[in-house]
Amino acid sequence: MTYYHLGELIHIQARKYKNRTALKYLLSNDKWVSMSWEEFSEKIIKTAQAMAEMQIEPGDNIGIYSQNMAKYLITDFAAYANRAVMAPMYATSSPSQVEYIVNDAGIKVIFVGEQFQYNNAYKVQQESPILKKIIVFDRNVVLKPEDKSSIYFDDFITTGDNSESLALVNARLRQLKGSDLATIIYTSGTTGEPKGVMLTHDNYMEAFKIHETRLTRCSDKDLSMCFLPLTHIFEKAWTYYCLCKGITIAVNRDPTKIQQTIKQIRPTLMSNVPRFWEKVYDGIQQEIETASRTLKWLFEDSVRTGRKYNLMYKNQGKRAPASIAVKFFLYKLTIFHLIKKVIGIDRGNFFPVAGAPLSDKINEFMQSIDVRLVYGYGLSETTATVSCFPEKGFTIGTVGKIMPELEVKIGENNEILVKGKTVMKGYYNKPAETAAAFTADGFFRTGDAGKLTENNEIILTERIKDLYKTSNGKYIAPQMIETRMTEDKFIEQIAVIGDKRKFVSALIVPNFEYLRLYAQEHGISYGSVEELAGNKVIHDYMFGRIELLQAQFTSYEKIKKITLLPHPFTMESGELTNTLKLRRKIILQRYADEIDKMYKE
Repeated sequence: MTYYHLGELIHIQARKYKNRTALKYLLSNDKWVSMSWEEFSEKIIKTAQAMAEMQIEPGDNIGIYSQNMAKYLITDFAAYANRAVMAPMYATSSPSQVEYIVNDAGIKVIFVGEQFQYNNAYKVQQESPILKKIIVFDRNVVLKPEDKSSIYFDDFITTGDNSESLALVNARLRQLKGSDLATIIYTSGTTGEPKGVMLTHDNYMEAFKIHETRLTRCSDKDLSMCFLPLTHIFEKAWTYYCLCKGITIAVNRDPTKIQQTIKQIRPTLMSNVPRFWEKVYDGIQQEIETASRTLKWLFEDSVRTGRKYNLMYKNQGKRAPASIAVKFFLYKLTIFHLIKKVIGIDRGNFFPVAGAPLSDKINEFMQSIDVRLVYGYGLSETTATVSCFPEKGFTIGTVGKIMPELEVKIGENNEILVKGKTVMKGYYNKPAETAAAFTADGFFRTGDAGKLTENNEIILTERIKDLYKTSNGKYIAPQMIETRMTEDKFIEQIAVIGDKRKFVSALIVPNFEYLRLYAQEHGISYGSVEELAGNKVIHDYMFGRIELLQAQFTSYEKIKKITLLPHPFTMESGELTNTLKLRRKIILQRYADEIDKMYKE
């Protein structure tokens, strides 16, 4: 298979697929519409012409600050046709976060999605000597009365409709190079200011190549739901790979409506983070708890059967005994089908999952009910995937087998080191940080601790910077503990504390929906969530659940004290990154009083 520069990819696919559907997207009236490959290609060329007319040059950095939209993808590929570079920003980013990227990358033109992004970008423009132009995707956005420079996207794409701009775009399309910079993906900055990860078209083309070798089950008959933000390298690289394969993309614009849109689209593929599957797991468990004794038994038997068939036999390349195979196919056509249909994944092929640790218990459960999760590990700096589950022979407890043509070794402090053609060019405007990110022999330092198995699989243990050392000299891996705890349906979020402390404690945001039901069933009265979180009976009940979860931990890893918080950690408060990772430093500062109380004698 030939892998193409992103600047020409869609146009080559349009010649092959013509009127077949490339994109599906929602209109404001909640109606799904389709865009053919030919139309997709035409819109990209028109947008590329408008960019050329605006005097966007090869190598210029363009900002995009929006929800997932068809126009987002059109803008990306139009920039690549001009050999320009895309610097995406999360739709939830604050003005200060946008300003940082605008200034660091020297962004003169920014494409924005809705009112929130326009308002923030306009505020940045008023204070920035760099940002000159805002182009607005959503026609419903109300521009500021004094704003005379911003333009709606639909008007913008008509500005380059002339022979000179078309000739310029065509000339640039003939000059495409794999070494061209494609994207600058800014890291979420959990431990400092964000760094711009420079990825070239060669990086993306290599990613396509190694995924083609590993992911043998997908084809141009598939339909992928684009749900994670296209700012995130996981979704961006996955969506580009799907387009490379001729797979139709359904663009989910509003993340809060995914439960509705997934049932409408019924995708065969969808990349996602573990939190999505944790919610699915909790929902299934809740339904089973209220079922009759007979239904419970049937469900438990179906899971046992699915575990044997999928994990003990099929995954090991073995033929299952007839008795197990017959039972499995009966359950597949009944119980498993019903569960998947309710979620909207009854046509599911497989579902890539990465971005955070996935509980082994939830992973095994999903595989058992015939929901094929392809669990993996990667970073922005490695154009996403370093390792992922193969079709057969994967091991629960690992993050999969190392991708073809990548070298991985374990360095000092058990750090995972990576070398290969998907590894970034470096950090934008940060030569010192770039130099520090690589070993003397050219391996990228991931900052993650882990180990390799005999089967060339990675066992991920912890972010090295997140490792805690208690005052007793014991090392604690907080993510490992947090992943285990969030298997419990009563725990919505948890931040483990323990660095330089005598023992491990935790700040816990309970699932208040379940907690209210428990309080109601046990006659516990309360006037507010603060009062419920502070109730001693509730506290003791939650701690009891934690004790059961940590039965297999060593004594120094066990949580000894907890504080229940009445409100969740959020991106808006600065406690979570845009990729929903804990900003531990902020949490430690914000809840210093609550933490100190847990360590008083």
